[in-house]
Order: sequence, then C-alpha cells, then structure tokens
Amino acid sequence: MRGGGGGMMDDDDRATHAQIPTSFGPELRACLRCRLVKTYDQFRQNGCENCPFLEMDKEHDNVVNCTTPNFTGIISLMDPSRSWAARWLRIGHLCISGIQERMDMTSCCTVALTKITHLHQSAGRFIPGCYTLAVSEELPEEYQGICQENNVQYVPPKRV
Repeated sequence: MRGGGGGMMDDDDRATHAQIPTSFGPELRACLRCRLVKTYDQFRQNGCENCPFLEMDKEHDNVVNCTTPNFTGIISLMDPSRSWAARWLRIGHLCISGIQERMDMTSCCTVALTKITHLHQSAGRFIPGCYTLAVSEELPEEYQGICQENNVQYVPPKRV
C-alpha cells in the first residue's frame, strides 16, 4: 500500500494506527474534528481513521470541508490513551454523551464499559498517528450534525 501504509487493522476492521504523512510540505491537512494530520491525497484515498463517518474516502468534497491546511505544529502520538500530551490536546480521552471519560479507567461500572466498547467501534477513540497541536477553523455545522448523529463529540477549537 502506498503513502505510509494504510495502518494495521484490528478484529473490528478498524485501523490500529493512522497513516504517516508521506511528505511534510504544503499538501498537509488536518482533520477539523480529531486533528489527525495527513496529506490531501491520503485523506482522499483512505479517509480519516478516527472519523470514518465523515466519509472523506467516499466523497472527495468532504476532504476539503472536513480538513484544513491551516494548523499549528505536529506531534506524533504512539499511545494516545496514556500520553500526557494527548491528554493536554484532548486526544487521549473518550467522549460518552458529552462527558469525557479517561481511557485508562480502573473502577468503571459495567454500563460505562459497555459504552466504551460501543464507542471504540464507532470511532470514539483516537489511534496512534500524527496530530496537530491546534486548528483555528471549526468543522462546518453540517458535519457537526453528522458527529452528533454518530454519538461522537466534536470539540470546537478554542478562541484566542
């Protein structure tokens, strides 16, 4: 497979890691929902591994609408569920009905674990990859609605 590999798949046919950008030039874009960084062509060919419900690989206009070339910095995360940098960037957390729950919960009730399993299957957990430190644009309202329909929280960028 071209372009940094398509990522290994787990038992749920979900990538276990995101593609690594094939270049670090002006063709880089960041997903406006999860801030994953890849090239335009990688988003167009394979979509966003964290946000498959945005269907960037099926509808090429979604790549333009759901990503931005305007972002600040790049960080590589190997284990978003345990990384302090991921917690700081709000990447290492799950969002359950608008409430953030830490991935490494040790005293969860069965209901919360069931919700976590469901969200893992519906792209509620971010996978290892390259992420931006910040984006300044918001995901368009139409796509925010798609996030809501899929029970996936969208956190708009902080206004400075």
